[in-house]
Amino acid sequence: MKHRIVVLGAGYAGAYVAGNLARRLSPADVGITVINAEPDFVERLRLHQLAAGHEAGTRKLADVFAGTGVRLRLARVTAVDPERRVVAVADDAGGGEIGYDTLVHALGSHVADHGVPGVAEHAFDVAGRPSALRLRERLDGLDRRGEGGRVLVVGDGLTGIETATEIAESRPGLSVTLVARRELGAQLSAGARGHLRRACDRLGITVLEHTGVEAVEATRVLCADGTALASDATVWAAGFAVGPLAAAGGLEVTESGRIVVDGTMRSVSHPHVYAVGDSAWAVGDNGRPLPMSCASAGYTGRQAADAIVGRLTGRGIAHTKLVYVGNHISLGRRDAILQMVDAEARPKPKYLGGPTAARIKAGILGLSLWAIAHPTFGLPRRKRRVAVAPDASSAAEPVGTAQGVPSVSRRVANDAS
Repeated sequence: MKHRIVVLGAGYAGAYVAGNLARRLSPADVGITVINAEPDFVERLRLHQLAAGHEAGTRKLADVFAGTGVRLRLARVTAVDPERRVVAVADDAGGGEIGYDTLVHALGSHVADHGVPGVAEHAFDVAGRPSALRLRERLDGLDRRGEGGRVLVVGDGLTGIETATEIAESRPGLSVTLVARRELGAQLSAGARGHLRRACDRLGITVLEHTGVEAVEATRVLCADGTALASDATVWAAGFAVGPLAAAGGLEVTESGRIVVDGTMRSVSHPHVYAVGDSAWAVGDNGRPLPMSCASAGYTGRQAADAIVGRLTGRGIAHTKLVYVGNHISLGRRDAILQMVDAEARPKPKYLGGPTAARIKAGILGLSLWAIAHPTFGLPRRKRRVAVAPDASSAAEPVGTAQGVPSVSRRVANDAS
């Protein structure tokens, strides 16, 4: 009987892992199934551009996995049962259960409302294609109205900055305000912060720093200092969280729902489950948790694929460097900031800004999409046969199973995401 590998989600991390495994493992021994709710690959790094009104190219997942041997199941995952080793799915045919021997959880993340009242009911976001299109429709309506609508972007992280600048540049008839809990660009060097402020000034963005939000209403946002900010469209970009499926299934997770993994991306509580991308709470080589990002998706995906291949074939497990090298922030289509960080995740004094940084960012986005569209390109052609039926709970590992993982309780209280 073939070893059944099921990958939940076909974003940057999930698509990479599925293609990597398909190229390296023999189809005579292994069957790989990818479960994804949408038929297209969602280029999440461009969703703020889609919301602002730009067209974004799509890739059919059926075309992405054509010829790889990967089976694609278009369905929504409704439950994960690691004890029975099954996942429940729902689709137009009614759904059912899919069994697995190895599970890769790559369902990504969604907007975290942090318990702020009104976010779910009244705010927009760019965390998924449907929500980005919903925001786009709202902005189109404001433009058609011709009265200069007010857009309020809450969140001073990369997503908030990119969304505010993209909307301001693409829709100059709208008034854009960016609400920052900290100093604007607190994660950047002094020079990069100055560049960011100049970009906001150039685009006419009003920045409110050191401002907390206590509630979102249909036409305004209530701040912690008692002020009310009028808004025709409130965009919530104040952080991300992972869905409840992993926690509901009994996996050890952080407070934001991220699955706690060891140094090989294997769940510390259920060794037949791996987590990659935003779904994983993985400790980097510097002892800090990797942030939710496309770069982290690549590192964690590569490590998980190496671990799965190594364990199934009885070979050693290569160690992938788990690092975070910097932030690349788009400021509209013709400006950007490239900010490198040191080993302690502190911004280096120098940065790159302006059109050159924007071209580099566009190149990275294009390369990422190309890599997803060619999931087995450049990988070893040799198909490894499954040599063993490993007991995943075994402590004998080429790479320490507790590598980089602190002592954690059932639900980690101090989540760095």
